[in-house]
Amino acid sequence: MRKLLFLFALCGSQLLFAQRTVIYCGKLIDPKSGQVLSEMSIVVEGNKITDLQKGYVPVTQGDKLIDLKGVTVMPGLIDAHVHLESETSPNAQLKGFTLSDVDIAFQSTVYAKTTLMAGFTTVRDVGGRGVNIALRNAIKNGMVIGPRMYTAGKIISSTGGHGDPTHGYRKGLTADATTTETVVDGKDECIKAVRQMYKEGADLIKITASGGVLSLEKDGSGPQFSEEEIRAIVETAKDYGMPVAAHAHGAEAIKRAIRAGVTSIEHGTLMDDEAIGLFKKYGTWYVPTIIAGKSVADSAGKKPGYFPPVIAAKAIAIGPVIQGTFGKAYKAGVKIAFGTDAGVYAHGKNWIEFVYMTEAGMPALEAIKCATVNAAELIGVSDKVGSIEKGKLADIVAVDGDPTKDIHVMGNVKFVMKDGVVYKNE
Repeated sequence: MRKLLFLFALCGSQLLFAQRTVIYCGKLIDPKSGQVLSEMSIVVEGNKITDLQKGYVPVTQGDKLIDLKGVTVMPGLIDAHVHLESETSPNAQLKGFTLSDVDIAFQSTVYAKTTLMAGFTTVRDVGGRGVNIALRNAIKNGMVIGPRMYTAGKIISSTGGHGDPTHGYRKGLTADATTTETVVDGKDECIKAVRQMYKEGADLIKITASGGVLSLEKDGSGPQFSEEEIRAIVETAKDYGMPVAAHAHGAEAIKRAIRAGVTSIEHGTLMDDEAIGLFKKYGTWYVPTIIAGKSVADSAGKKPGYFPPVIAAKAIAIGPVIQGTFGKAYKAGVKIAFGTDAGVYAHGKNWIEFVYMTEAGMPALEAIKCATVNAAELIGVSDKVGSIEKGKLADIVAVDGDPTKDIHVMGNVKFVMKDGVVYKNE
C-alpha cells in the first residue's frame, strides 16, 4: 500500500512539473516600455507567468515548448467597449420583438468565441439586456469559450433617451418590467437603478449621458441626464465599488459627465476644447470607438434601408467625426483606452481600430499600449493583465508580422493563450 501511495505521489508531482510551458518569442512587444524585445522566453505555470527571460531558456523533461520565434508576441489584447449580446444587421429593431433572452444567450456565445480568437482575451461589455452577466459567469466557469468579461449588465438611461429599449414603440405596446428597470428620471430613481445593477451582478455602471446614433430618438448628441443625476449615479456606484462609463457624443453631455466624476467617456465625438481641458483636469479616460463611427456611417451611406431614416441621418452626421476627434484628443494628451463598440460592427474585426488610430497620428506601439496597459488600468485590473510580467495571468497572443511596420497584421492573429490555456495555435 505504501509503495502504491508513493507511486501516486510521484505521478502527481510529475504532473505538476509538466504544467510548465516555455514560450520562445522571436519578437516580444513590451507596451509598458514601448519597445520590441528580441529572443525572449516566457515561462508559464498553471494560469500565471512565472518568469520572463532574455534568450531561449533550456527546456527540461516535462516542459511543454511553444515556439513563436517566427511571429510577434504581445500581451492579450483588451477591448474596453463591446456588446457581446448582439451584432449589427438590417432591421435590428425588429429583433427586440422576436428574440428571447435564450436566443440572445446562444448567439452571444458565438460572438464571445469570435472575439477571443481575434486575440482579445479581456473585454468590458458596456450594456445589453443583462444576458451579458450570465455570459460572463459561463465563461468564468469554463462552460463557454470567450474572453474574460467585465460587464455593466443593463444600460442606465433616461425616459426616451438612448438606451430606453421602448423608444419608438407605439402606444399599447409594453415591455416586461425588468426590461425598463434602468430607465430612470431624478436622483432617487438613478440611485435605485445603480443598486439594482449591483444586485444583478454588474461589474460597472454604464449610462447614456447624451443621445445616440442607433436608437430611434431624433437627437444623437444632446444631454439626457442632469449633472445632479449623473453625480448621484457616480456616488452610489462608488459606494458599491463600481466605476461609471458614460456614453456621450455631445460636448455639454461630456462636460456634465466629467464634472460629475465618471471614470470614462465613450465615443466623445463632439468634444470641444473646454471638454478636453476637463478630461485632463479630472484624469477621465477617453474610449474612442472610431470603427463604430465609420461602420455605421458606411452602412447608412452605402446600404439604403439598412437603418431607419432617423438613424441613418445621425449615422452619416456623427459617424465620420470620431476619428478626427480622437486625433485631436490624443495630441492634447487625453488619457485613451482602446475600445471599439463591437457589435455595432461585426465581431472579430476589433483590430481595425488599430488602423484608424494610427491613421490619426498615434504610433503603433502606443495604440497597442492603449489596448493592453491603458485598458487594464481603466478596468482596474492592472495587477492581473495588460502586460507580460512575472505574477500576472498568462494572457498571451501573437500576430504574423511586425505591427510596427504594418499595423494591418493585428488582424492576423496566430496564437491565443488566456489564463494559461491555448485556444489557438496556427
